[in-house]
Amino acid sequence: MKLHIAEMLRAQSEEHLSFHTPGHKHAGADITELSYSDNLYAPHGVIAAAEADISDILGANRSFILTDGSTSGIFSMLAALKSRSVSALAYPQYSHPSVYHACELLGIRSVLIPQETEYGILRQPSARAVEAALRQADALLLTSPDYYGFFAPLAEARAICDGQGKPFVVDGAHGSHLHFSPEYAGKFADMWVDGVHKSLPALTQGAVVSATDGWVSPLSSAVRRFRTTSPSYPIMASVEYAVKYPRNFAIERAAEDFKRGHGCLGNDDWTKILVPFGAAGEAAAGALEKEGLYPEFYDGNYILFYLSPCTKESDLLRLGEALDALPRGEVASDAPTGAVPVYREGP
Repeated sequence: MKLHIAEMLRAQSEEHLSFHTPGHKHAGADITELSYSDNLYAPHGVIAAAEADISDILGANRSFILTDGSTSGIFSMLAALKSRSVSALAYPQYSHPSVYHACELLGIRSVLIPQETEYGILRQPSARAVEAALRQADALLLTSPDYYGFFAPLAEARAICDGQGKPFVVDGAHGSHLHFSPEYAGKFADMWVDGVHKSLPALTQGAVVSATDGWVSPLSSAVRRFRTTSPSYPIMASVEYAVKYPRNFAIERAAEDFKRGHGCLGNDDWTKILVPFGAAGEAAAGALEKEGLYPEFYDGNYILFYLSPCTKESDLLRLGEALDALPRGEVASDAPTGAVPVYREGP
């Protein structure tokens, strides 16, 4: 499939002499809006073509490339909800700080959905808890998958929202690799955000926010308020590349085999490998780093290893050998309090 933005950048003239921003004045991928490079704020050329391809792949009526990470997508979705008279939002207590911050900034009342702890992890809320909370709110936000690789009850939530006549949005920041799958947020939500850089080969801060037909107009207006007017062309090009990156069935199968073969906690998402270490995890994480193996986090119970379609099977083999040589402790029954700052901040 054609990579519109990257091909535009490659076609840049070698005689390009910069009398424009950015200040480094070097020709190359890091340019500004020019006659041939299109404008993310009002796309009509290569960026418009890239966004159209992305929306087709993700099953959206309209998708917007973000170079500010999923946070700007969360703010944009909630601003779109606010513009349609949403004054109270139901969402799990274990949500990303941007959800709390957007509610505070936009004057949206938070209705927290309770969650239970299992295997030392705050688990996704039940459909019953979602339904009860939504009766006190005007819209619903769920996170799927969460940082630990568990899916929210998306189908049930969609039915609940339809039954109550309320919109449904999803923080899918950790699930952009799932657009091939039936568990993908875009198959259920009115609006959703993909943190493309997290689990696909995009540069850090590369993301996408998408909408179905009825929400395209309010989301488009909101994106203009929260998205930068000085976007990075390398990040934009990498987002298009990542969304178009082919599915890697081999590494998906290898990841599930790895979980079964190395005593990992069972979860829903192949990209998140949770290895129980209990109190022994801090020493284990340090030992792994000495071997050049850097996990995503250690939370006081589990060490999480974050994969992507670019992970090699040989990498998993090396990881497995290192893990098998390390002692493990017992997982505590209470929720983790260690090193997962993204989803631990309160309202």
